[in-house]
Amino acid sequence: MEETSKTNSAAQHWLIQRITAIILIPLTYQLLVFLGLLLNSPRQQTIDWLDLAINKLSLLAWLTVTAYHAALGLQVVLEDYVGDIKLQQILIKIINWAMVVLTIIAFLMAFNIN
Repeated sequence: MEETSKTNSAAQHWLIQRITAIILIPLTYQLLVFLGLLLNSPRQQTIDWLDLAINKLSLLAWLTVTAYHAALGLQVVLEDYVGDIKLQQILIKIINWAMVVLTIIAFLMAFNIN
């Protein structure tokens, strides 16, 4: 019974990683547009672009999905390479909290661009 639960959990984890990867494709395009503006456009034009709700929402969605996708990937690495289950769990919690904190910081910075 426990083995079936682990298999279902692994399959679900794999599926979620693939879904987040697919979601990141169009969001990364928006990020590249934003980076292009940052590098090649006047500051005010970049700020005006970012002030549009759809652009800011896309950037924030990219930040959120990327952090979640990265946490999932790092969890797999820890489960594969850290033998001590207790240490695995501690490191996964640290990574998950770090991703939450980094995402919150990124959100705060995005809302404070003037």
